[in-house]
Amino acid sequence: MKREDYISWDQYFMGIAIFSAQRSKDPSTQVGACIVSEDNKILSVGYNGMPQNCNDDVFPWERSGSALETKYMFVCHAELNAILNYRGARLDGSRLYVTLFPCNECAKAIIQSGIKEVIYGDNKYDGTDSVEASKKMLAAAGVKCRRYEHLGRKIEFSL
Repeated sequence: MKREDYISWDQYFMGIAIFSAQRSKDPSTQVGACIVSEDNKILSVGYNGMPQNCNDDVFPWERSGSALETKYMFVCHAELNAILNYRGARLDGSRLYVTLFPCNECAKAIIQSGIKEVIYGDNKYDGTDSVEASKKMLAAAGVKCRRYEHLGRKIEFSL
């Protein structure tokens, strides 16, 4: 097999984040995350969903209404789930592949956990206060952020 027949590490790990997102029951935004060590070992994965033991068929998935009628008060984001799913001590020096740019709350967890690089897919909320705060904190903490650049083969999943 020639070298160009292989997918890159970025393609591989973003593919896992994309695949993980498929576990989310969020009808409007499915997000996945994959945390990787400096030597390209998968440490943890996560997707956006309700907290453990909170039935996601009972809690709301709506985007509008009163605070307690929407998903925003309840959903645990993919990045936070991946961090909480990790069973080691810290994630120092690791990379986070995530399908959507992290919000300000997830940025705090990313910084506190020791993650040093965020590779993100979409940034559909760019310009919002949450994303601007996130960018500001990540930059201040020295966490490198870059958009995932699809180079080479297209990754497709078929089940």
